[in-house]
Amino acid sequence: MNKMNVGRRTLDVGRWVLEAGKPKSRILFCLFAACALIFSTACFAQNGELDIAIDATAKSVPLPKVFRPNIDLSGRGLHRDITWPQGLSAKEVLDTWQKDIGFGGIYRLQFSLWDLAHLSKDKEAQGKLLVNYESVIKNINDSGGVVILDIFGTPAGLGKALDKKAPPWDLKAFKELVKGYIRELSCEKKYNIWYEVWNAPDLDDFFLGRKQEYFNLYRAVAEGVKELEDETKIHIPVGGPGVSWWFQSLEGNTITTPEKSLIYEFIKYCYRRHLPLDFVSWHGFSSDPQAEKENTTYKKTAALLIRDWLSYFGFERAAPLIVDEWNYDRSANVLPEREEKAYISASYIPRRIKNMYEAGIDYQLYFCLEDFKENKEGVVRNVGIFSYDTDHDGYKGSPKAAYNVFRMLNNLGNELLPLKINDDFIGIIATRRENGFVLLFYNYIDPDIVKNYFSRNIATLSSAERKAVLNYIKSGEINKIMRRQVEIVNLRTTKRVKALLKKAQELNDSAEISSGAPRALKINLKNLKDNYLYQRFAIDSACSSDCPFTPVEEKEAIAESGAWQEILSLKPYSVQMIVLTKKPPQPEVVQSPPQESLAAPAEPVTADKSIASAALDKPAVPAAPAEKP
Repeated sequence: MNKMNVGRRTLDVGRWVLEAGKPKSRILFCLFAACALIFSTACFAQNGELDIAIDATAKSVPLPKVFRPNIDLSGRGLHRDITWPQGLSAKEVLDTWQKDIGFGGIYRLQFSLWDLAHLSKDKEAQGKLLVNYESVIKNINDSGGVVILDIFGTPAGLGKALDKKAPPWDLKAFKELVKGYIRELSCEKKYNIWYEVWNAPDLDDFFLGRKQEYFNLYRAVAEGVKELEDETKIHIPVGGPGVSWWFQSLEGNTITTPEKSLIYEFIKYCYRRHLPLDFVSWHGFSSDPQAEKENTTYKKTAALLIRDWLSYFGFERAAPLIVDEWNYDRSANVLPEREEKAYISASYIPRRIKNMYEAGIDYQLYFCLEDFKENKEGVVRNVGIFSYDTDHDGYKGSPKAAYNVFRMLNNLGNELLPLKINDDFIGIIATRRENGFVLLFYNYIDPDIVKNYFSRNIATLSSAERKAVLNYIKSGEINKIMRRQVEIVNLRTTKRVKALLKKAQELNDSAEISSGAPRALKINLKNLKDNYLYQRFAIDSACSSDCPFTPVEEKEAIAESGAWQEILSLKPYSVQMIVLTKKPPQPEVVQSPPQESLAAPAEPVTADKSIASAALDKPAVPAAPAEKP
């Protein structure tokens, strides 16, 4: 495991540390190292079908923006062409995304001040680098999308150390440098950009300063933005802090004390200094699809708590909350679930997004577009939805199974139907559009379900209760409890801890059963007035790389008595999308008077399934210019 991954994964391990570690150099202990709960692979049948009733005429809401196929455009970390942004995915990958999906959503672009300054002696190369940054920004804006431009990397000579992670020693010079770029991009060329100040400032791998030094850095950028707004009367969104987990801080923190988080201190600092704060961002790498639903000591989720903080300090309560880096993660840089078993991480994506929506998150950006390897930092991480071959002279890469999930998201209808399935693993995103319905089903079983369940609920326990739970884990007794070798009723602990252990035991049992066999879904779409063309797309263990995005089944969906029913078999770790496209009315065949012509009679016109196919997998229609955050 290389240094960068250790830094990133502190966010998940940190969720379980109950005492703050040492500032910045803290050592975080993985308290679940002894908790190796491995699911059985035996084939158990789930009792009965899962009934899913959908009212075609139900009142809907506009599809929330969190469901858009948004992504951080990072990848590689190194290009042979020094004028192409080094941390940006290959141009061929960007072109593929634009062709298949388009840039109508929100996209994050890492803007390296260090790399730009490094080319200061080669003005032509530096100019080309700026042009390449701008071409990506313009392409997104022209498609109706929004760019989150992450400003990071202190230029050589401006940092307190010769390191791009060091805070600037000359804040005035740093402010003028950044202000100049913002003036050109937002004021003169009027691109729709939201500026995020730095990336994961709580981790040594990304920032080598203290909390106040990060605040000073943000103040320099934010004051520059205020001056430009006063001068041009153009609103320029700015925010942050892009911390590694919502409750983390530079000094080390846990979920039990969210008021010590960098986000809380950041909001308070902006209030006291009268600085603009248009959005709040953080990261969330985990295998837990319900990570945004973890409980706090205030009996509120992170989103509700942060909105309370914003409101208390005089900011807009509805300011966008953005998880702008997240991925399927299990404490390793290279995971089979993101490569040869990429269908597993693919099934995780829609379930996590659905939970983000239910938790009140406004935007999410998956991290990231392309894998990292063969770079100066020696970082190898297969986090991308595209892999590539470094030994090939030209471009040679391929999309993983997860890419097709984003193509599915791109095909969702523009109306979200209110539907929630009471199931621990299966879910649905049900949407309606003008000519039919798009139904996206997923079956994801969390391999760390017990650990993640405790992590989401540990803050609801008292200090003594938390210690008791941790003792079960460190001693290894938790494994015996989960296997029912130890009776929960006989444990010397509180009713609340026993209830938590009982629920964890039930989840573990259910996960063992569900991971071994497909689930049967009985879909009942009622109150239909038309017949439809049916197309079904699938992502499962049959393919992990370079998977075709074509229907695995096509047929007619005939509504009987205003209802259509279908039995769907959903494998573990799979995603299926059903597209129902209204059949066009068949034209009447006009009977011509008999003629003596010997020509063959014309065949009656029938509905063509290609009508449904033609509507699929097209880039999103450019939206109106994005509203202010």
